[in-house]
Amino acid sequence: MGKQAVTVIGLGPMGRAMVTAFLAEGHPVTVWNRTASKAGELVAQGAVTASSVEEALAANELVVLSLTDYDAMYAILEPAAHALAGRVLVNLSSDTPDRARAAAAWAAGHGAEHLTGGVQVPPPLIGKPGSATFYSGPREVFDAHRETLEVLTGTDFRGTDPGLAAMYYQALMTIFWTSMLSYLQTLALAGAHGVTAAEMLPYASRAMTMMPHFLETYAPHIDAARYPGDVDRLAMGAASVQHVLHTNRDAGLDTALPAAVDGIFRRGMDRGFAENSFSSLVEVLKQPAG
Repeated sequence: MGKQAVTVIGLGPMGRAMVTAFLAEGHPVTVWNRTASKAGELVAQGAVTASSVEEALAANELVVLSLTDYDAMYAILEPAAHALAGRVLVNLSSDTPDRARAAAAWAAGHGAEHLTGGVQVPPPLIGKPGSATFYSGPREVFDAHRETLEVLTGTDFRGTDPGLAAMYYQALMTIFWTSMLSYLQTLALAGAHGVTAAEMLPYASRAMTMMPHFLETYAPHIDAARYPGDVDRLAMGAASVQHVLHTNRDAGLDTALPAAVDGIFRRGMDRGFAENSFSSLVEVLKQPAG
């Protein structure tokens, strides 16, 4: 029995990497992209280019979407909505949990199934061991196509709520972007003192390897809603953050990031959490700043 045929819509770096992975494993692939020229190398590898979105949808039951966001999905698929019946849309585009739920309802209204996906690796790691993608949506649909989807990455099914895969993905992107921005702030501070990024790298890497310890320490605090100050106290952390802020300010740097952190600590202090653990700031973050 031959490998399942797949349609891939969206040929940015991620989409192209996915098509290449499918072709390498012997899956017939039909592709479509607004800029048709992006399909050239993929066609040389064996992909078939559809002349329209309708043709791309008609080609295969399984349709993988690799687009910028859900607005792009609607812009592309709305005009071809009549061709969606019977299709499984594996939406690997990035967007919010609420928009994923709305997209699932929209797809169902046109007779299609929708699986939300959140890819956890960059394009070069597609098809490589150790990669993974969050999925959520109808369990039976996921199970039916799991083997094919695992050509791209490992699969981590998070539940039938279409929004859960998007939530997990955006939650991890929260860690990624804030961590990477703090790294850039660190390098700017180092540079202001004549220290190169190469010189700072081993120390920054060492600091990151300590993070799992703190994650494991604080997770039980959060689940129990108890924030004992037996190991750390918010008042100590607030003083440290002030030192970070002043050090960056003295160096003549942009202080928007450390000032934002300082603001959150101040709100925690104002709430009376001074003797509690740093983890008590989760209570501050549960509400918009007033």
